[in-house]
Amino acid sequence: MSKIDQLKYLLEKNKFSYSEWEKRGLNPSASELCEYLENNLNSCLNSLIDKTENKASQKELKKTLSLNLRSLNKSNLDTEEKEFVCDYYNDFSKIVEVDFKSELNNWLYGTLLNLLIKTTELIKGKEKIIETLVQNCTKCNSKLETFILEKNEEILDSGFFIVRCKSCREYNLIEKGSKIKRLRFGEYELTEQLAKKDYDLEGAKIRLKQIQFFRK
Repeated sequence: MSKIDQLKYLLEKNKFSYSEWEKRGLNPSASELCEYLENNLNSCLNSLIDKTENKASQKELKKTLSLNLRSLNKSNLDTEEKEFVCDYYNDFSKIVEVDFKSELNNWLYGTLLNLLIKTTELIKGKEKIIETLVQNCTKCNSKLETFILEKNEEILDSGFFIVRCKSCREYNLIEKGSKIKRLRFGEYELTEQLAKKDYDLEGAKIRLKQIQFFRK
């Protein structure tokens, strides 16, 4: 799926529907506020589509993201709403390949707290990755990486992950390997864990299809 197709997919999506709030374990905000946020995101997406079609520079794309984000009146938003918005802007920035993480953290947390977050991430970045499991998203072909940080010989194969690709939002099935004690997710979000005692491979595939159908 091309960058423009991914942006158009998000443009057409109802980004603050009841089901989207439910996935986050939250009750929907007021319809007027959802419409306000939807309009802001769609304005940003339309600008990004136009600039991408006209081969704008990364600097111009970043400016578009920044201007649209800063146009939001965040004093009217609670923490969950701001985090929801940031998740979408993060998705946009990844599609157009712009490093926008610092700007999002500044908007969400403020400059001082963002500095503390960066320090924490620096420490986290020093974690040793001993193995990387990789498979491609079945829809957009993006790499879905699982970073193995620690293993234990006594741990048996613990089952499957149903995950959601951050690029195109498609659900995928990942078979978790054996002996894994600690891991970190790459460009996907965990939706469900399926234990091997309850699901074999065919059962996990059936559960994946159920989620793909009912959570469109």
